[in-house]
Amino acid sequence: MADKKKASMARRKQEIQLQQEIETQEEWEDVMSKEGLYVIDVYQEWCGPCVGMVGVFKKIKNDLGDPLLKYAVAKADTIDALEKYRGRCEPCFLFYATGVLVAVIRGANSPQVMRTVTEQLQQEHKVIDGSAERKEIKDPYISMVDTMDNDMEEDEEEAEEGRPASKKDGKQMRFKGELVNFGDENDRSQESKKEVTVAVIKPDAVQAGKVDEILEEIRAKGIEILKDEERTMTEEEASNMYTHLQDEDFYKDLIAFMTSGPSHILVLTKGRTGENIINEFRDLIGPTSVEEAKEKQPESLRAKHGNQTYMNALHGSSSEDQAMRELAFFFPDYAIPVAEGKPKLQRTLALIRPDAFKHHKDEVLQMIHEAGFKVALQKEMSLTKEMAQDFYKEHEGQEYFDELTTRMSSGPLMALGLAREDAVEGWRSMLGPKELDKAKEEAPDSLRAKFAVEDVVINQFHGSDSEAAAQKELDFFFPMQQTMAVIKPDALGTKDEIIEKVHDAGFKIAARKETQLSREIAEEFYSDHKDKDYYNDLVEHMASGPTMFMVLSREDAVEGWRSLIGPTDPEKAKEESPESLRALYGGDILKNAVHGSSNPERAKEHIQKIFGDLKFTCDGWLAKDEEEMQDQDEKKEEAAGEETQQTTEGEEQKGDIEPPTEQAEEQEHEAEAAKTEEPQQQEQTSTEEAKPTEEETPKEEEKAPEETPKTEEEPKQEETQKEEEAPKEEEKTEEAPKEEQKEEEVKQEEEAPKQEEEAKPEGGEETKPEEPEQKSEEPAKTEETTEEAKTEGEEKKGEETKTEGEGAA
Repeated sequence: MADKKKASMARRKQEIQLQQEIETQEEWEDVMSKEGLYVIDVYQEWCGPCVGMVGVFKKIKNDLGDPLLKYAVAKADTIDALEKYRGRCEPCFLFYATGVLVAVIRGANSPQVMRTVTEQLQQEHKVIDGSAERKEIKDPYISMVDTMDNDMEEDEEEAEEGRPASKKDGKQMRFKGELVNFGDENDRSQESKKEVTVAVIKPDAVQAGKVDEILEEIRAKGIEILKDEERTMTEEEASNMYTHLQDEDFYKDLIAFMTSGPSHILVLTKGRTGENIINEFRDLIGPTSVEEAKEKQPESLRAKHGNQTYMNALHGSSSEDQAMRELAFFFPDYAIPVAEGKPKLQRTLALIRPDAFKHHKDEVLQMIHEAGFKVALQKEMSLTKEMAQDFYKEHEGQEYFDELTTRMSSGPLMALGLAREDAVEGWRSMLGPKELDKAKEEAPDSLRAKFAVEDVVINQFHGSDSEAAAQKELDFFFPMQQTMAVIKPDALGTKDEIIEKVHDAGFKIAARKETQLSREIAEEFYSDHKDKDYYNDLVEHMASGPTMFMVLSREDAVEGWRSLIGPTDPEKAKEESPESLRALYGGDILKNAVHGSSNPERAKEHIQKIFGDLKFTCDGWLAKDEEEMQDQDEKKEEAAGEETQQTTEGEEQKGDIEPPTEQAEEQEHEAEAAKTEEPQQQEQTSTEEAKPTEEETPKEEEKAPEETPKTEEEPKQEETQKEEEAPKEEEKTEEAPKEEQKEEEVKQEEEAPKQEEEAKPEGGEETKPEEPEQKSEEPAKTEETTEEAKTEGEEKKGEETKTEGEGAA
């Protein structure tokens, strides 16, 4: 504790050294009288300064090294000049140049802060040199509030005089004749911008006619070119761009070179957010020295197109603040695009066939990483000839089929599940044409051309040709697996966020249940930790409050979930896997938010212990879910076929019940009135449904034949449905199925309690399956379902497993 306190004090001391503290009106006036550009973080005592920007300020200070740049934090609570900034919780940065307000930024927008610092420093230097004048501004938000206050005073005066006042409601007030929403400006100011970088294709590459080739290579890496402008730099522009190299011996030659001819100035980003574009582009262009690039990264752009030293074909911003400076320098009026929402990732199967896997595995994986793919699934394996023939059965009969399957089964290969926004097309683009001669001619840098095996006509890589094919092929190499996931009591308050990340990682929640473990069950659940020192503390913690258990389905689910949750110790997780769940939500090694089964066998044991015997479909859902979905799909098809037929007001679906009697027709009228309530009832679990009264039971019996699950008598019903147009035969054909169905119902009702009792897991809680999100609206409940609801309602103990469509408990 003492060490942590000392470290905290040391960090605080560094922040104080970086940012001058202003707490009184006298200190404020003293700062306003000093020369230089002050960036002042205005705060209130109850929320404190914006500590998240301290690192950004340090970096700007270190990179620029400009003595005119100074930082301060000012407490609005005790400074008269900042009275109007009280009562605001949003970060606010005021830029003062020798006591004059020259810029204001609201929100912790680091790129905007970097750009504004650079621009205002340049302007301040010009003011000091006498080549420009300082431009004072007014804080637009404070000006708006002042105007609104004046309008409010006028409204009050008007109200006293009996005239109608301006409208003010909630966050809206009248400003210059229009209703203004207080949140609008703040919302816009906090819109997240894409990360961008600035690149320069230098005069040597332009003169050599390599611009189009370089642009094509940039686009091939999935990088978007936002701006492309050809211009010849002036000596002043080149000098400003390379001020950090002015002490180098080659500086004058560099400036002469950069002004010797036209360059192409580019603004680049990637994907929906531009995340990591600066580092990614730096990796693409390679080391600054052409000689070093050719030796260490022969595929980099500088190695391919550069000549020597500074004549290295390309320049790329080295940091975010440099990118902002260069952007403001070359494109001062350019508006950075707003970052888009969460990307919709695609997945595709990639196969590195035996020959390439044996000789080039590491190099290929590095190229996959550089292309922006995430390796979601990975497996080294060997195929038998039969397995290879099964995988490529669509190619059977082709002259290359035997050699292809022989090569595929000749040794170990690597199967990968790759994820990216355009994974299918992106990976196929990297592969190049299937025919090796064509690949070598048209795409010499493609994987198939680059790693072709001499005298072998079969290429060394495979890629899915569509999303549907990708899913099918991934299922072949990575069959569906289940694992147990646990959200511990300490993290249950963030379960919605965790569940969202579960879905984002491609898991299906096949079943879930929120319950509080007894100490005995907790001891049994963690029995493999019994010899650990922390065992008792762990058991006590797990029994201290509600816990959520989930059965997750995905390819390679056990390892996938353990990878997502990260190391056991949250501190270690923050270092090694900062985006893992334990890094984000864990407190310490005991309260580390989540748990995952260590291997497939333990996963099966845990699932059995908590949920009982569960069966899963090939898609990862509970088997019961699949049956229900098929039943619903068939019923929907039957309903669609009746659209052209005219039915009487009391009729049910064809072939399901006898012609209605007068009493039945009256009951059907009542049932129709109740139908509007059924969709809401269907969204609740059977345990939450109200028990039917004795008066309602006849109605359910009337409906029962329609909704009874399919039995072996189903074909007879379907034949009856086809003959419905013959009314006389209809009555005859319906009686037999109805009697047989009633017999089946009696059997089901007798067996239901017994089946339910057998299906109960340890502890007596009920297990409800998770349903696919695409699942269609359920049909009306059957009499059997209603009877089960009674039993379930009586045996319910407070714990329940929610379905996928219902969300968290």
